[in-house]
Amino acid sequence: MRIGMPLSYSGGITDVAARLRDYEAAGVDIVFVPEAYSYDSVSLLGYLAAATDRIGLATSVLNTYTRTPSLLAMTAAGLDHVSGGRFTLGIGASGPQVVEGFHGVPYRAPLGRAREVAGICRAVWRREEVRHDGTHFQVPLSAERGGSGQGKALKLINTPVRERIPMMLGAMGDKAVALAAELFEAWQPMFFLPEAADAVFGAGLGKGRASRDAALGELDVVAPSYLAVVDDADEEAAALSQVREHLALYVGGMGARGKNFYTDLVVRFGYEAEALRVQDLYLAGRRAEAAATVPEPLVRGLALVGSRAVVAERLAAFAAAGATTLNLRLLAAGHDRRLRDVEVVRSLVG
Repeated sequence: MRIGMPLSYSGGITDVAARLRDYEAAGVDIVFVPEAYSYDSVSLLGYLAAATDRIGLATSVLNTYTRTPSLLAMTAAGLDHVSGGRFTLGIGASGPQVVEGFHGVPYRAPLGRAREVAGICRAVWRREEVRHDGTHFQVPLSAERGGSGQGKALKLINTPVRERIPMMLGAMGDKAVALAAELFEAWQPMFFLPEAADAVFGAGLGKGRASRDAALGELDVVAPSYLAVVDDADEEAAALSQVREHLALYVGGMGARGKNFYTDLVVRFGYEAEALRVQDLYLAGRRAEAAATVPEPLVRGLALVGSRAVVAERLAAFAAAGATTLNLRLLAAGHDRRLRDVEVVRSLVG
């Protein structure tokens, strides 16, 4: 099992980069840089590529609406080049708040777009000519469609480090999960509850794997979680409080009422009444109450928080549920404590 960690998009990347070599040494295999309405992740990843030697670098995720497939392919090839073949292109649909509200782009056909992105990116990396004749992106560049009529099929000038850069799809719904298992090297949901993973994701994964090209290899299941190795009851409570606050933010505030993918996922995990209550409280501005309402079994089930023995038990549960990479949000206060927690997990997973 690989160990990964997300990097915050709300802080300064230079401070993180200065410490990233320590995480490399402690056993982190890959870092995931998200992009919402923050600094763009591409700039940050280019900086990190120059500041590190071994660690894998991934977007988690670039939305498929604000960059064309060809630009996504060019970006991935560039980051793979400057990192010496360490890059993974993570894409996803994001949500209407970001895509429509922040970027002003219509939010529609997420599955069709993801399928086209995968195909076009791989064609670009193979240095094939890209023609504008697809459904969602590659439309004819003709005078009738407002173009100059001078569109030309082109292929990438550079020869990429790899003609098949790994791709990860961020997905939670059945059809999207099936698409990830069919066409992508890796899949990441927003939340992963081991005890409910098969019931919630199993059908989609099974359908996608039935159509999967063997050349893709086994699907890398990237499971997000939270990590704090603690024996003190007060420290444990403080770590679990961070988990609650993060869950409340997404379940309550990352979407509109009736259109929140994270709320829907927690409902599917078996917490319908609680999820809707968290959303009601959060949207009413009662954020502390919303966090307190997140159910304890869900908080503990999604996290690796507790003694070394508890963390080992939860790691076994994640592995049994099919997780092959852990994307661990580190909760401990202080760099040294976070490094120690990573080292504990590294020793437990081997």
